[in-house]
Amino acid sequence: MDDSNYDEFGNYIGPELASSSEEEEEEEEREISGFQYNGGQRETEATMDVEEDDEEEASGDEYEARQPPMAMVRRVDALQQQSQIVLHEDKKYYPDAEEVFGPGVEALVQEEDTQPLSEPIIAPVKVRKFEVSEEDEMPETSYSKEFMVDLLGYPAMTRNLVFAGHLHHGKTTLVDLLVASTHTWPEWDKMAPIATPTTKMPKPNDKAFGYTDVHQLERLRGIGLKAMPISMVAQDVKGKSYVLNIMDAPGHANFIDEAIASMRLADGLVLVVDAVEGVMATTERTISAAVREGLAITLVVSKVDRLIMELKLPPADAYYKLKLTIEEVNNAIAACPAADPLMRVSPELGNVCFASASFGWCFSLESFACKYVEQWDMPVQPRDLAKRLWGDIYYHPERRTFLRKRAQDVKEAKRSFVHFVLEPLYKIFAHVAGEDEPELRPVLESLGINLRKADYALDVRSLLRKTLCQFFGPPTGFVGMCVGHVKSPLDNAIQKTERLYTGSMDSATALAMRSCDADGPLVISAVKQYPSSDASAFYVLGRIFSGTLNSGQSVRVLGEGFMPGDDEDMALATVSDTWIHCSRYKVPVSGLSAGSWVLMGGVDSSIGKTATIVDTRTPEDDLAVVRPLHFPTSSVMKIAVEPVVPIELPKMLSGLRKIGKTYPLAQTRVEESGEHMLLGTGELYLDCIMHDLRCMYSEIEIKVADPVVAFRETVSETSALKVYGDSPNGKNRLTIISEPLDQGIAEDIESGEVSLNWPTRKVGQFFESNYNWDILAGRSIWAFGPGDNGPNMFSDDTIPSETDKTRLRSVRDAIKQGFQWATREGPLCDEPMRNTRFRILNADLAEAAIHRGGGQIIPAARRVCYSSFLTAEPRLMEPVNYVEIQAPADCVSAVYTVLGRRRGHVTHDTPKPGSPMYTIKALIPTIDSCGFETDLRSYTHGQAFCQQYFDHWQIVPGDPLDKDTVLRPLEPSSGHQLARDFMLKTRRRKGLGDDVSIDKFVDDPALREIIASLSQ
Repeated sequence: MDDSNYDEFGNYIGPELASSSEEEEEEEEREISGFQYNGGQRETEATMDVEEDDEEEASGDEYEARQPPMAMVRRVDALQQQSQIVLHEDKKYYPDAEEVFGPGVEALVQEEDTQPLSEPIIAPVKVRKFEVSEEDEMPETSYSKEFMVDLLGYPAMTRNLVFAGHLHHGKTTLVDLLVASTHTWPEWDKMAPIATPTTKMPKPNDKAFGYTDVHQLERLRGIGLKAMPISMVAQDVKGKSYVLNIMDAPGHANFIDEAIASMRLADGLVLVVDAVEGVMATTERTISAAVREGLAITLVVSKVDRLIMELKLPPADAYYKLKLTIEEVNNAIAACPAADPLMRVSPELGNVCFASASFGWCFSLESFACKYVEQWDMPVQPRDLAKRLWGDIYYHPERRTFLRKRAQDVKEAKRSFVHFVLEPLYKIFAHVAGEDEPELRPVLESLGINLRKADYALDVRSLLRKTLCQFFGPPTGFVGMCVGHVKSPLDNAIQKTERLYTGSMDSATALAMRSCDADGPLVISAVKQYPSSDASAFYVLGRIFSGTLNSGQSVRVLGEGFMPGDDEDMALATVSDTWIHCSRYKVPVSGLSAGSWVLMGGVDSSIGKTATIVDTRTPEDDLAVVRPLHFPTSSVMKIAVEPVVPIELPKMLSGLRKIGKTYPLAQTRVEESGEHMLLGTGELYLDCIMHDLRCMYSEIEIKVADPVVAFRETVSETSALKVYGDSPNGKNRLTIISEPLDQGIAEDIESGEVSLNWPTRKVGQFFESNYNWDILAGRSIWAFGPGDNGPNMFSDDTIPSETDKTRLRSVRDAIKQGFQWATREGPLCDEPMRNTRFRILNADLAEAAIHRGGGQIIPAARRVCYSSFLTAEPRLMEPVNYVEIQAPADCVSAVYTVLGRRRGHVTHDTPKPGSPMYTIKALIPTIDSCGFETDLRSYTHGQAFCQQYFDHWQIVPGDPLDKDTVLRPLEPSSGHQLARDFMLKTRRRKGLGDDVSIDKFVDDPALREIIASLSQ
């Protein structure tokens, strides 16, 4: 028995089969080589060739003699190739892409599961278009584009206008009427007049109305959100052509900044007021801003059709309603401090038009008088007849004369406006609405109105538009009103320059601006920036005050903070393109001259909000900026934003920079905690910002925190004692006290009523005459803060016998910087200070100048300002909104209820004359106004409508430093708990500690003990 056939456990395993395993390995190798593509085939062929050659070689030397030398070499290579070892990575099992698809094909090899499931394998083509545009094919106009460009070269034939007013009062519809009269607009012709007030548009891309509402969000919401320009050529009553540059400004209270920016470009205001609603909150603010800018005011009483079709007032009552509306406007103008009695508007003066733009008509008394003169061939001038069509002027039908008083023998004598204007208008409405084609056609033909047979089959509103459009014709009366009562850029150049230019009025630049000289130095005031249709670039809109701008020209861009001699806020740029902006399309031009509005490309990179653009050839000593915009409101509501994906933070920051370009009052701040804060004027304003940020500029997902408001810090008493502080080296000591400013001073500083750029004598006289200050107290003011127009003051009350004035003057700038730092970030919760005056009483300064440098004085001044502030009964201030509510009489009680739940109170409650509505005016804290409009509509079942805007600051009840105040978690605070609650929540949000102690700013232990004893 052979033990080698068994294993160690006795199991039979048999003899070794070495030969069979070698055969299996050889067979496997042959199988593997047989699966090789091309290479394996070539090896098999080579082997067969070698075998054949061997047979031939065995036959004798005759075969070798017949073979060429290269065949011998190939045979040797085949033998070597057969004997080579082929590695696994060198074997080729499948053909490559070049062999399958041919040369020139790119093959991409990606790892598995690297693309997320949320992304498609082949992404669709993404079209970025965020506005309605007609750039591919410009619409046809009643004039040639070349004629408009040539006419812009004559400033006397140009009128720069801004259309402004309250929300839904018909501004954009009036622009549509002007566009329809000068452009080929088939969508407008086919569309029926929409109901009042404006409803939401059925489709975002519907082009039937809202010619200047090009933004996709404007068309979805049905309101204007951006001021949009449009230029056109229109004719007046005499048939003379003029260029009208029009800015259509939004009417919502949150977007007053767009209207203010538009007024900077314009020479006159077209105030649009609803005939039924009359003067509203935004109307009053618009009038005030126009008076402050020195614009000529003209009035368009819109939606007159509501008096006829909605309120169904008789003609005599409609006259009283129209007269009341006009008197409300005059009262609002007279209430402005800088108003001129010549600004009064009245139809007989020619600066009032009546319109129903949705029905296609607009007329002035002169244009209506022209119809009578032409129809009846009267031997009078239209202007003379127009003066007799308004006011207490009656028409005697028997004598055919006008009387100042109602005739005793004619009991039914009517006012001329009722007899000649309203009654014919009412009759046209009545005939069109109440009669069929057989009875209506001869009546309309007698008035010169010829309609097609298909037009009589339209609904009443569409038929009314067709009829009235033919009866009144193009709005020549409106054009005549603007030409006669709004100055041209040439005539208004002196007033505009003196109001806005900050440079010397004797310089060559100022003289060119005053004469609107097209050959003078180039000066452009750029106030608006518009994104392209795909939001990839920005175009800058500005007004040319002097000179001529050409495409490809090199210019200097001066920022708002530019100062002569300081090039920090100045940049060089090249104007790549110039256009005339017409809302939905742009007319490219080679250049434009003084008095025109120009849209520029290639200069936006260095512009934040506004800028002044000048020629590079202007001497640096002659450079000055146009005054920055001044807004009547502030951005007090803010939200914190952050990207959902942290690595997308750079995209969000880039989007925030673009938001700052397009929204004049939008502000971005970074808190010490690292969160990015967006500040705006209200909920709708911030909502529009977030839409643009998410969809247009960053295209990422962004998280938004709950809205909060900005606070201000102030004092209610004078400092309890003189507080002093030492510099870090201990060789300088400043003594300062703080006290509240007199009521009204902070508002005067912010509005620019007083400025430290004035001579010292003039500043002293201002405070002496307005606030009964001592003349020396007014002259001793060092600074306002924060900034040049901040609502805080720093003054010098040192005595020469106690303080070295020479040394004090040497550190004056450092002390002012410390004051600016302190007022920008208060000690309570890092919010700006307000209505506080700091007085320096003593300054003990080191003899050596090196020991009293800025590094020693600035932090010392800041610490002393903080310590004096905390010893003067510090308080927190919150913003308060003014609210104007329109509601029917049965909803007034519900309005009171909603206001009471949000710490609001009613200040005024009156019925609106001539309408079934009540007007309720109230005040509500901004922090409680979030969601107020939604709550109000819920309680009134959608019958109440409100507008609100920031009005003033008020002190929050309670002491923010009172540690005895008990704050219960998850419960709303009330009463005197509010100040402490707001301060702590703000500090925690900013990453600050809860403790606010004066010990951090006072180094002397004795002074600490005195302050502690006073606080007890």
